[in-house]
Amino acid sequence: MNTMQLQKNIPTAIFTHDQLYSVLESQVNNVNAKISYMVKKGDLIRLKQGVYIFGDDYRQSPINLFSAANILYAPSYVSFDYALSYYGLIPERVYEITSATLRANKLYETPIGRFSYKSIPLKAYSLGIDWLYDQKSGGQLIATPEKALCDKIRYDRGLGRLSQEKAIKYLEYDLRIEFDMLITLDTELIDAIADAYKSNILHTIATVITKRSKSA
Repeated sequence: MNTMQLQKNIPTAIFTHDQLYSVLESQVNNVNAKISYMVKKGDLIRLKQGVYIFGDDYRQSPINLFSAANILYAPSYVSFDYALSYYGLIPERVYEITSATLRANKLYETPIGRFSYKSIPLKAYSLGIDWLYDQKSGGQLIATPEKALCDKIRYDRGLGRLSQEKAIKYLEYDLRIEFDMLITLDTELIDAIADAYKSNILHTIATVITKRSKSA
């Protein structure tokens, strides 16, 4: 089986060793040797042990980085700076794909980018996650804007206690988030996430956003 035939039998852009094995086992005698040869030739690119994409010559569209992040280290969902940039809440373009996970912190340097993962508590994990889907990339998990902001703030270890005045300055000058975007956020969800995180800072953030929203 050549690479073009293999591609027709694997519907997703990112796939696992098990998927490759199930397609190849009836066609070749030594599946692992075949996979190693295809990697060496560049027909396959290994993102990590057991996770692959097709090489440039066989890739029909860009790799969905949300899907890649989810698959590389599960369970996880894209969050923090990368999600904030995706939603346009922060002005910077972020190149490292940042995610939250229930597992230990992790970092992967891959041919398609740098993927980092930060561990968060179980109680906070399931709140504020969106599920996106397309036929080629499958399902992808990403934080809502509220959850991405909460995850980001929760991991900013240098904050200490924030008064409402300092919280406003932090949002405007440190994170550089425009308040006309902040006031569109669901503060009830932020408060729920704050409870799960047991974070007074996040409750303060919800309060100042609510006050700005009422005065807008």
